[in-house]
Amino acid sequence: MTLFLLRRTGGALLVLLTLSVLVYGLFYLAPGDPARLACGERCSPQQIAQVRETLGLDRSVVTQYLHFLQGIVTGRDYSTGTSVRHCSAPCLGLSYQSDQEVTRLILERLPATASLALGALVIWLVAGVGIGLLSALRRGGITERALTVLTLAATGMPVFILGLLLLMAVCAYLRWLPFPSYVPFTVSPEQWAWNLLLPWVTLGLFESAKYARLTRGSTLETLAEDHIRTFRAYGVGERAIVTRHALRGAVPPVIALSALDVGTMFGGAVLTESLFGIPGLGKTLIDGVKVIDLPVVVGVVLVIGTAVVLANLLADLLYAAADRRVVLS
Repeated sequence: MTLFLLRRTGGALLVLLTLSVLVYGLFYLAPGDPARLACGERCSPQQIAQVRETLGLDRSVVTQYLHFLQGIVTGRDYSTGTSVRHCSAPCLGLSYQSDQEVTRLILERLPATASLALGALVIWLVAGVGIGLLSALRRGGITERALTVLTLAATGMPVFILGLLLLMAVCAYLRWLPFPSYVPFTVSPEQWAWNLLLPWVTLGLFESAKYARLTRGSTLETLAEDHIRTFRAYGVGERAIVTRHALRGAVPPVIALSALDVGTMFGGAVLTESLFGIPGLGKTLIDGVKVIDLPVVVGVVLVIGTAVVLANLLADLLYAAADRRVVLS
């Protein structure tokens, strides 16, 4: 298990290093002058040259990338011409628009995205696994057909349409809840939960459809194996077969898919965050792209990539704990 963990950790670090090279090259070596973007359209050539020197853009590409890595590992200093400003590690640069540290800006928006992702995770696991298991156990019946129709309908409906329908039904017509307005957990845990309830349900229902199909397929595959027929022949109860064996076979693929979805949710819930006014990473990324704030865009992309890599590393560990054969492969 230790060697398995070391291999996976080493692979994750290599992926993160490769990601930093690709992201840096994509955004900083693309056509366009970051110094002009940081200074503005009305800056004179002399002002642009001064900004380029302040940002270190007058140096070689390799030197710029090494300074970028240095900022992430140990922090770095930014010269403003008259003074030196230190950016503590992990430093992802300074925003062109607000002149704030990108790391601080991301940390302010990260709790909102994490709250959205983890709350939706609970809903889609409970709903998806429960529906998939019930569909497999009622195979061929009316219940299985009805659940199949519901999952197909949920899969084909865009998430923003589902969110709009829930807003109209719950907030506008039934008036069970006020229109969501994000409240931090530290301010009021109760208001935090109530205002995130609709976003959680929206993402949870949207994602639960594929988990229902995955659980149903894995459960049916496990129930068709020879050892399950042997257990039944020896008189083992159906409940014990389902809880101890069928679910155990369905858990590993659900774990792997959940980790991937949670990682991508840190940047992929842009529509949900925009629809419900949640100030998360997805909305921050879109706002940075609109004004071409390169440090913000690069910082958010790296954080999202890191979340995906770490989520997959966690999935590997949980997968190995659920199925020890993975460690030996």
